[in-house]
Amino acid sequence: PKLVAELYHNAADLETLYGLLVVMNGQLIAEDYFHEGSVEQKARLQSVTKSFTGALVGIALDRGCLSSVDQNMLDFFPDVAGQITDPRKQQITIRDMIQMRAGFPWEESHPALWEGLLSGRYVPLVEGFPLVTDPGTAFHYSNLTSNWLGIIVDRACGMHLKEYAEDNLFQPMGIEAGEWGADWDGHNNGCGDLHLTARDAAKFGQLYLDGGEYEGNQLIPADWVRDSLQTYSEGAWNNIGRFRDIGYGYHWWSATAGDHQVYFAWGHGGQLIVLLDQLDMVVVTTADPFHLQHDGQSWKHEKATLSLVAEFIASLPRE
Repeated sequence: PKLVAELYHNAADLETLYGLLVVMNGQLIAEDYFHEGSVEQKARLQSVTKSFTGALVGIALDRGCLSSVDQNMLDFFPDVAGQITDPRKQQITIRDMIQMRAGFPWEESHPALWEGLLSGRYVPLVEGFPLVTDPGTAFHYSNLTSNWLGIIVDRACGMHLKEYAEDNLFQPMGIEAGEWGADWDGHNNGCGDLHLTARDAAKFGQLYLDGGEYEGNQLIPADWVRDSLQTYSEGAWNNIGRFRDIGYGYHWWSATAGDHQVYFAWGHGGQLIVLLDQLDMVVVTTADPFHLQHDGQSWKHEKATLSLVAEFIASLPRE
């Protein structure tokens, strides 16, 4: 209790934090909101959305919409497949995409790439965006890769991502989703823009801790959950506070904090769903999403939120 109290004492100093929840053994043990935050607020989860997209890929595989993670990306984009000039793109698989190892670049690395991400026309960019490495060989964080995964689920299952999530994830868990941003063709953005309350985000985290099972129903295949919470790419990001050895799984990050191994969904501005399996704990933060603001100021506040949570986890005993 003292460590939890210290967490909330320190959280009160953060200028852009909205919500902070701690769940242990499936029970909400601590909750508070700051600034614009409230229990009813449906926060813009930013790239935490990617972990939901990853879950929907696993569900689509289980339901038979998709047959294998080794299916080729271009199988789902016949409208551009004939225009591909880089033969390496014919090798990209769903597995490469879900691991962020497809070879596409991080959009913030060049203004033209960032403009492409903001264009809202994503299918043509399957050809328009260059590869920076051979598929399957290296980690490169790519928002467009997640958007294309969302479009793959959309096309394979015959409904937009939010509809598919409502039927197979949200409604069975009693989650009331808010807005989920979409591109100009109506595809919900697989990379971001899902709005949920902090409590509903915590439900999703607990679902992964429970191996994809909710109230006796297997919503996400247990083997998909297990495969998602692995580290396929080590050194995917620089250390952030007490978060060290940051890696990447199936649209989930991994790290160590003190003596603990954690997996986490992470969104710009400081949106977090952190899983600590050893203690059956979920920590959730929502914060100012700094929508379309990617600069030193936004990163300073985002880093402060990540550091707050990492310090708390590092302070926890192993048992």
